[in-house]
Amino acid sequence: MTIDQVRQLVAERGIHARKLREVLSLLSEDWHPLAELVRLPAVPRRTVQDLLKALGDDMESSDDRYRIAPGVVAAYRAEFGISGVRDHTDVLRQILVDIADVPPPLSSLDHVQATAETALNRAVWLDSTYDLAGKRLLCLGDHDLTSLAVAAVNPHVSITVVDLDERLLEFIDSRAAARKLDVRTLHCDMRFGLPSSVLESFDVVFSDPPYTPEGMGLFAGRAIEALADVSSGRVLLAYGFSDRTPALGLKVQQELQKLGLVFEAILPAFHRFDGAQAIGSAADLYVCRPTGRRAVSGGTRIYTHGAQSVESSGPSKEALAALSELAPRPESSPPPKPRQAGWAEPVGKGAASLAVDLSADPGPWLLRTLLASSPARLACLVPNNHPAVSSAAGQQELQSLVRTRFSLKFLRNNPDSKTTIVVADQVLTGTLSLGDRAVREVLMKAHGKLRNVWREALITASQGVLTKRQAAEIVDNAPVPSDDLDLRLIDLPKHRIAALLPEISASARYVERPES
Repeated sequence: MTIDQVRQLVAERGIHARKLREVLSLLSEDWHPLAELVRLPAVPRRTVQDLLKALGDDMESSDDRYRIAPGVVAAYRAEFGISGVRDHTDVLRQILVDIADVPPPLSSLDHVQATAETALNRAVWLDSTYDLAGKRLLCLGDHDLTSLAVAAVNPHVSITVVDLDERLLEFIDSRAAARKLDVRTLHCDMRFGLPSSVLESFDVVFSDPPYTPEGMGLFAGRAIEALADVSSGRVLLAYGFSDRTPALGLKVQQELQKLGLVFEAILPAFHRFDGAQAIGSAADLYVCRPTGRRAVSGGTRIYTHGAQSVESSGPSKEALAALSELAPRPESSPPPKPRQAGWAEPVGKGAASLAVDLSADPGPWLLRTLLASSPARLACLVPNNHPAVSSAAGQQELQSLVRTRFSLKFLRNNPDSKTTIVVADQVLTGTLSLGDRAVREVLMKAHGKLRNVWREALITASQGVLTKRQAAEIVDNAPVPSDDLDLRLIDLPKHRIAALLPEISASARYVERPES
């Protein structure tokens, strides 16, 4: 059938099929000359000619004018039609409620809240520019809740949000689940690499990064890494600079060009903010086309505020010395040299002790370091206002997550009054219950695919009582999101880790009666 040939042509265009649908819409309305079919939707002449050829006998022509045959117009409109202008008033009201409830911005992460109108404008622009139905959108950071806005405008888009802020991930998860939206969240610090499940997987990537050259370059580089096809994928970035500092704007644009990004469009003042007055409370929308993949490099100082800012001097020598001295270790061993944060791969494997400088930790690094570290003993330097240190509730929450692996001590009597040392002593396996042993095995392999790690943990904890097939059935039937089983534990948001660990422990009840 001719309609099948057109369907194939549209599918080959991927996210850029929107303009082909507009050509088809024109052809279904009335006669149009070839020049109009090119000019109105801004489609290359050769592309229109390919479409007309694919239409075959379903197309009528007369004096260089074309239309879809009246007898098949209904079929084409049903298959390829573009909906008319929609009233998004209800969506805007919903975004206003979400923004009122979202966790407060963190200045240390350069959060500045975009207006509800901006979130909606982003969603409508994306949906009207690209053919998003059935496609995959990645949001690199999303305190502005662009993901929820896009899902409200077009519920047929599969959206993933990666962010450093655990509070935000839990918020988006809860709102998406309540509305049955196709939005999932993953934890990620862009400085240490994207989750493996995100690499080369998306059609479009949107981000509003830190506006430093280092931050813009890093986030843009990660966006390119996430595209499934760099030839058809697009990277959309928010960026603004003051008209008083054009040299800074030039430096950022040069960073983007180093990555091989072509600026297809720059829409001025597209994004508006409640704040960011230094740049006029506005930023441009950069529509970028990659020309290839480039290696991404950079340090951890990418922000304009706080301990992770470009200008930050880092912890004092006294604090680092105290970290080395307080790191528990065999008496015959020298003090460990403090390492910087990073958990893209397991660290400290085989080491008797490890000291890690987390003095710039915005919150999530400590838990991720505990999950990623393999030594028998560990000491971490963290800020005094760290959420896992500054309150008894925070300390108890962290201990509850890692209790099968580490016993924690919080040493606040540090020469540097701005930091605390967290000491983690490994827990002996013999003191653990069967369920706790299963949890411990999973925590010790946080970089493995959860389904496989959980299965092997049950087999190990059962000391061979369970077969591989029996353990796999227990895992597959566990009351956890099936998508999470294909991810790494270290990439899950904290609230989903907290919900998962009791299920792992409970699954060990089948060990003594595998036949049940």
